[in-house]
Amino acid sequence: MEQNTYTKYIDTPISWLKLKATQDALLEISFVKEPGESTKDEIIIIREAANQLEEYLNGNRKEFTIKLAPAGTDFQQKVWQLVEAVPFGETDSYLSIAKQSGSEKNTRAVGLANGKNPIPIIIPCHRIIGSNGKLTGYAGGLERKRWLLHHELTHSANPDLLF
Repeated sequence: MEQNTYTKYIDTPISWLKLKATQDALLEISFVKEPGESTKDEIIIIREAANQLEEYLNGNRKEFTIKLAPAGTDFQQKVWQLVEAVPFGETDSYLSIAKQSGSEKNTRAVGLANGKNPIPIIIPCHRIIGSNGKLTGYAGGLERKRWLLHHELTHSANPDLLF
Protein backbone atom coordinates (compact mmCIF):
# COMPACT_ATOMS: atom_id res chain seq x y z
CA MET A 1 0.00 0.00 0.00
CA GLU A 2 1.38 3.38 -0.99
CA GLN A 3 1.79 5.96 1.74
CA ASN A 4 0.51 9.51 1.47
CA THR A 5 3.16 12.11 0.72
CA TYR A 6 3.24 15.63 2.09
CA THR A 7 5.04 18.73 0.83
CA LYS A 8 6.18 22.00 2.33
CA TYR A 9 8.05 24.91 0.77
CA ILE A 10 10.58 26.89 2.76
CA ASP A 11 12.41 30.07 1.83
CA THR A 12 16.18 29.90 2.34
CA PRO A 13 19.20 32.05 1.44
CA ILE A 14 20.00 29.74 -1.48
CA SER A 15 16.49 29.32 -2.95
CA TRP A 16 13.11 27.96 -2.13
CA LEU A 17 13.29 24.35 -0.98
CA LYS A 18 10.51 21.85 -1.56
CA LEU A 19 10.40 19.16 1.14
CA LYS A 20 8.56 15.92 0.43
CA ALA A 21 7.93 13.24 3.06
CA THR A 22 5.71 10.45 4.27
CA GLN A 23 4.57 10.17 7.89
CA ASP A 24 7.71 8.08 8.46
CA ALA A 25 10.60 9.74 6.61
CA LEU A 26 11.87 12.57 4.44
CA LEU A 27 11.91 11.53 0.77
CA GLU A 28 13.19 14.57 -1.14
CA ILE A 29 14.50 18.11 -0.99
CA SER A 30 14.35 20.06 -4.24
CA PHE A 31 15.68 23.50 -5.16
CA VAL A 32 12.79 25.40 -6.77
CA LYS A 33 12.42 28.92 -8.18
CA GLU A 34 9.18 29.67 -6.39
CA PRO A 35 6.93 27.93 -3.89
CA GLY A 36 4.06 25.75 -4.94
CA GLU A 37 1.21 24.73 -2.72
CA SER A 38 2.18 23.05 0.54
CA THR A 39 0.08 20.18 1.84
CA LYS A 40 -2.62 21.42 4.21
CA ASP A 41 -1.72 18.89 6.89
CA GLU A 42 1.73 19.59 8.29
CA ILE A 43 3.25 16.39 9.59
CA ILE A 44 5.93 16.17 12.27
CA ILE A 45 8.69 14.90 9.96
CA ILE A 46 8.31 17.88 7.60
CA ARG A 47 8.09 20.39 10.44
CA GLU A 48 11.23 18.90 12.01
CA ALA A 49 13.10 18.81 8.66
CA ALA A 50 12.23 22.49 8.07
CA ASN A 51 13.38 23.39 11.60
CA GLN A 52 16.64 21.48 11.25
CA LEU A 53 17.35 23.01 7.82
CA GLU A 54 16.71 26.49 9.24
CA GLU A 55 19.07 25.77 12.16
CA TYR A 56 21.70 24.49 9.71
CA LEU A 57 21.37 27.54 7.46
CA ASN A 58 21.64 29.82 10.51
CA GLY A 59 24.89 28.08 11.49
CA ASN A 60 23.40 26.46 14.59
CA ARG A 61 23.24 22.81 13.41
CA LYS A 62 26.03 20.61 12.09
CA GLU A 63 24.25 17.23 11.98
CA PHE A 64 20.74 16.22 10.97
CA THR A 65 18.62 13.71 12.88
CA ILE A 66 15.73 13.31 10.44
CA LYS A 67 14.79 9.81 9.28
CA LEU A 68 15.52 9.63 5.53
CA ALA A 69 14.14 7.36 2.81
CA PRO A 70 15.81 8.35 -0.46
CA ALA A 71 14.72 6.25 -3.43
CA GLY A 72 17.61 4.83 -5.44
CA THR A 73 19.52 1.77 -6.58
CA ASP A 74 21.64 -0.26 -4.18
CA PHE A 75 24.78 1.43 -5.51
CA GLN A 76 23.26 4.90 -5.15
CA GLN A 77 22.20 4.06 -1.57
CA LYS A 78 25.77 2.95 -0.78
CA VAL A 79 27.24 6.16 -2.22
CA TRP A 80 24.73 8.32 -0.34
CA GLN A 81 25.61 6.56 2.93
CA LEU A 82 29.29 7.29 2.32
CA VAL A 83 28.51 10.91 1.42
CA GLU A 84 26.35 11.28 4.53
CA ALA A 85 29.39 10.30 6.64
CA VAL A 86 31.47 13.29 5.45
CA PRO A 87 31.53 15.66 8.44
CA PHE A 88 30.25 19.24 8.51
CA GLY A 89 32.90 21.68 7.29
CA GLU A 90 34.94 19.01 5.52
CA THR A 91 35.10 17.72 1.97
CA ASP A 92 35.93 14.42 0.32
CA SER A 93 36.64 13.52 -3.29
CA TYR A 94 34.75 11.48 -5.84
CA LEU A 95 37.83 9.23 -6.05
CA SER A 96 37.85 8.63 -2.30
CA ILE A 97 34.14 7.79 -2.29
CA ALA A 98 34.70 5.46 -5.27
CA LYS A 99 37.46 3.64 -3.39
CA GLN A 100 35.24 3.33 -0.30
CA SER A 101 32.42 1.99 -2.48
CA GLY A 102 34.63 -0.82 -3.75
CA SER A 103 36.50 0.41 -6.81
CA GLU A 104 38.49 3.49 -7.70
CA LYS A 105 37.28 2.94 -11.27
CA ASN A 106 33.78 3.94 -10.08
CA THR A 107 34.47 7.69 -9.95
CA ARG A 108 32.09 8.44 -12.82
CA ALA A 109 29.38 6.23 -11.29
CA VAL A 110 29.91 7.98 -7.94
CA GLY A 111 29.48 11.34 -9.66
CA LEU A 112 26.27 10.17 -11.31
CA ALA A 113 24.93 8.76 -8.04
CA ASN A 114 25.84 11.98 -6.24
CA GLY A 115 23.97 13.95 -8.92
CA LYS A 116 20.86 11.80 -8.35
CA ASN A 117 20.84 12.44 -4.58
CA PRO A 118 17.19 13.28 -3.80
CA ILE A 119 17.97 14.83 -0.39
CA PRO A 120 20.70 17.45 -0.92
CA ILE A 121 22.05 19.41 2.05
CA ILE A 122 21.04 16.67 4.53
CA ILE A 123 22.86 14.05 2.44
CA PRO A 124 25.69 16.54 1.84
CA CYS A 125 26.62 15.88 -1.78
CA HIS A 126 27.95 19.46 -1.91
CA ARG A 127 30.89 18.23 0.22
CA ILE A 128 32.16 16.00 -2.60
CA ILE A 129 34.74 17.70 -4.80
CA GLY A 130 37.31 16.75 -7.42
CA SER A 131 40.51 15.06 -6.17
CA ASN A 132 42.34 18.16 -7.44
CA GLY A 133 40.35 20.28 -4.95
CA LYS A 134 38.15 21.84 -7.63
CA LEU A 135 34.41 22.22 -7.28
CA THR A 136 32.86 19.98 -9.88
CA GLY A 137 29.23 19.44 -10.72
CA TYR A 138 26.31 19.97 -8.40
CA ALA A 139 22.70 19.27 -9.35
CA GLY A 140 21.71 22.46 -7.50
CA GLY A 141 24.29 24.51 -9.42
CA LEU A 142 27.89 25.38 -8.57
CA GLU A 143 26.91 28.70 -6.96
CA ARG A 144 24.80 26.83 -4.41
CA LYS A 145 27.60 24.30 -3.85
CA ARG A 146 30.07 27.13 -3.28
CA TRP A 147 27.62 28.89 -0.92
CA LEU A 148 27.01 25.72 1.13
CA LEU A 149 30.72 24.93 1.44
CA HIS A 150 31.56 28.52 2.40
CA HIS A 151 28.69 28.53 4.92
CA GLU A 152 29.94 25.33 6.55
CA LEU A 153 33.54 26.44 6.64
CA THR A 154 32.65 29.77 8.26
CA HIS A 155 30.70 27.88 10.96
CA SER A 156 33.20 25.06 11.47
CA ALA A 157 36.25 24.64 13.67
CA ASN A 158 38.44 25.00 10.55
CA PRO A 159 37.63 28.44 9.07
CA ASP A 160 41.17 28.56 7.61
CA LEU A 161 39.99 26.00 5.01
CA LEU A 162 37.89 28.63 3.20
CA PHE A 163 37.93 28.53 -0.58
